[in-house]
Amino acid sequence: MDGSKVVKNATLSSWSSEMGYAYFAAMLLCGFMVASGTTAANQNSTGDPARPAEVRIGALFTFDSVIGKAVRPAIELAVAHVNSDPSILRGTKLSVLMQDTNCSGFIGTIEALQLLAKDVIAVLGPQSSAVAHVISHTVNELHVPLISFAATDPTLSSLEYPYFVRSTQSDYYQMDAIASIISQYQWKQVITIHVDDDYGRGGIMALGDALAKRKCKIVYKAKLPPGAANTTIENILMQVNEMESRVYVIHVNPDSGLNVFSAAKSLGMMSSGYVWIATDWLSAVMDSSVHGTTDVMELTQGVLVLRQHVSHSDIQKALLSKWNLTRNGSAYSMRAYDSVWLVAHAAERLLSEGNTISFSADTNLRATKGSNLQLDSLRIFNNGNKLLENVWNVNFSGVSGPVQFTLDRNLIHPAYDILNIGGTGVRTIGYWSNISGLSVVAPENLYSSALNSSTNNVQLHSVIWPGQITEKPRGWEFSYHGKPMRIGVPLRTSYKEFVTQDNGPDGVKGFAVDVFKAAISLLPYPVSCDFVLFGDGLKNPSYSDLVQKVSENYFDAAIGDIAIVTNRTRLVDFTQPYIESGLIIVAPAKEVESNAWAFLKPFTFQMWCVLGVIFLFVGAVVWVLEHRTNTEFRGPPRQQIMTVCWFSFSTMFFAHRENTVSALGRFVLLIWLFVVLIINSSYTASLTSLLTVQELTSGIQGLDSLISSSSAIGYQVGSFSRNYLVDELNIAESRLVPLNSASDYARALELGSGNGGVAAIIDELPYVEIFLSKYCKFKTVGQVFTKSGWGFVSGFVCCNQNTCTHALAFLFRISFDGTVFCCRPSQGTPLLPRTCQQQS
Repeated sequence: MDGSKVVKNATLSSWSSEMGYAYFAAMLLCGFMVASGTTAANQNSTGDPARPAEVRIGALFTFDSVIGKAVRPAIELAVAHVNSDPSILRGTKLSVLMQDTNCSGFIGTIEALQLLAKDVIAVLGPQSSAVAHVISHTVNELHVPLISFAATDPTLSSLEYPYFVRSTQSDYYQMDAIASIISQYQWKQVITIHVDDDYGRGGIMALGDALAKRKCKIVYKAKLPPGAANTTIENILMQVNEMESRVYVIHVNPDSGLNVFSAAKSLGMMSSGYVWIATDWLSAVMDSSVHGTTDVMELTQGVLVLRQHVSHSDIQKALLSKWNLTRNGSAYSMRAYDSVWLVAHAAERLLSEGNTISFSADTNLRATKGSNLQLDSLRIFNNGNKLLENVWNVNFSGVSGPVQFTLDRNLIHPAYDILNIGGTGVRTIGYWSNISGLSVVAPENLYSSALNSSTNNVQLHSVIWPGQITEKPRGWEFSYHGKPMRIGVPLRTSYKEFVTQDNGPDGVKGFAVDVFKAAISLLPYPVSCDFVLFGDGLKNPSYSDLVQKVSENYFDAAIGDIAIVTNRTRLVDFTQPYIESGLIIVAPAKEVESNAWAFLKPFTFQMWCVLGVIFLFVGAVVWVLEHRTNTEFRGPPRQQIMTVCWFSFSTMFFAHRENTVSALGRFVLLIWLFVVLIINSSYTASLTSLLTVQELTSGIQGLDSLISSSSAIGYQVGSFSRNYLVDELNIAESRLVPLNSASDYARALELGSGNGGVAAIIDELPYVEIFLSKYCKFKTVGQVFTKSGWGFVSGFVCCNQNTCTHALAFLFRISFDGTVFCCRPSQGTPLLPRTCQQQS
């Protein structure tokens, strides 16, 4: 964290360039530098010539700042404890030289150069990442370790700054913790509010990387100039408030950060629906005595705050009572306290190995002839590399916990408390560490236990959000200042059951409009729509032209009986179909009237002949089997022929009187009676159908017969069927006849193809069903030969800006919580779906 106060002098703050500090400071060095030139290599009281009587360290921070007021007594107390401990720096006094950076990057750089001119073996600080970036180049040249307890910019850990030592946690871990929180609550987009300096930019860059790993993203970065005035903050927040995302991560300096919450409260942005996550600058403010606790709580109700986790220990408890700090105010104070001991341990090891504290002139800083710059006052610490090595290898238990560095030069066991401000207090709702991630168990309790412990199933406790609500905020809102959406509606002149003009408030009505309104009512946010009729009212409009208007952003969306076809999906996006559709053939039908001979129609002539032969054959078989033993099958030849014929046909009605006595005869009769039963059932069913249902016939047998003929074909004006018939079925345009209404359909079909009408009409199934419900003289032929549906239309582009989330995204296949959003672009050409997916 950076603890710089609000910069009052705009001229000084303009020197925040990283390299500008160093060059400008060198030019003015002679006016500010004190030429001390003395070494601390004097013989100490113990008589050991290898140990100096005194070693100096520098401390660089802003005295009158939130962090500065907290760390100054901690540094002074740590120096006193080191000097009173006989086990460390035996006979050598540790002294600290403090310099006030005065809230200025430029002044901070000058003060750092003054400290380095006083032969210090290490510098504690600075608390500003901007100053740390500049003077890291100087300490690299002079081999003086720079140990910062507050500069959290992750880029300071790069190999470019080998002498920079971070004795606090890097924002790399803090931003990973924030990304875990955002992912836990399933928010996909966040807006960052950060100070536009090295500290702010470095932290937000780390946050963006952490969010990307979790398929989330920063949709807007609101940059605050260092020392921004209240009016500037309000203007930036008003811009932020007009955007859809309501999840804000605020990463600013503690001395001016509360001004952001003050402006947010005045704008009504601390109410329900908003999510505020503050980095550990806010916990530093709460833990200090600079601001009243009541005022801080009043401004930050419902905010989630991170604080560097410091485990409880006996040495910590004993120490806290020795300086004027509360338990919660000891995070950065403890880091500063341990930093002093860190240098002391490293120096003790350096001296124990027989090394001396000595400085030598830097040949690269030779005074130029005729120059007043005393560049030779800056001297190289001869054993600085060894001291730095001892710093990296140090391992002791401090008041902030174990002080030990990893191979990537960060403190081990990075962890944060996750706090929730509510009422008059602060609740710890969980923890984050690089070992366990989010947890409700303190990190130190998980280092030695299994990570799959049942106590860690709940990742965070409940939260009281802004507005005193406990339900998780949605994380986004439709813009309050958004313009009403222009919804295109076809002005139909036929089949008005689906959509038509109306005198009501909306100006439209119909089945499609009812479906759209029902879907809109399910949205979790209000959507303002203006229905705009499309068409001249004389004939049905071209639906392809309507779709084109949406793709050109003349309309935001279009509703109605719009078929989802391939060429339209290349221009716009469709909802899922709300009704099934497809093309089908309608043809005229001829009614077949019944007559006196209708009872013969169930079977064909050939079937009747076959049945007669079978009847005679069965009678002859039974006679052959029975006439020798059965007297009823004997007699004169004429009588026997009559018996055979009568027996055969009487079995049709189960009315035969002759008895069969032979086993074979009875077996044949049994099978024959079963066949007769089937014949009777089939005849009865067919005859009943013929007598009760009127039969309609058509000369068109199906799509193939229609294509192969030269007859005229009708289609509905404005429908996609015309293009389908020409492009897909290769039907000549001269055969196509445009028809506008159901009455036109009936008239054209009655006239027929040769009399100025049509032989058949090809149209979509919903229209055909309504047409046939009114005109019973026509029938459908064949099956539906295209599979499609009706849906609503929306334009689409890839949106990486926060201002173009489509209000109707919930209705469309693209999820609102995904990475691709529908929107009406302010300029440019809409992209195809595949391009949109590639860019998302």
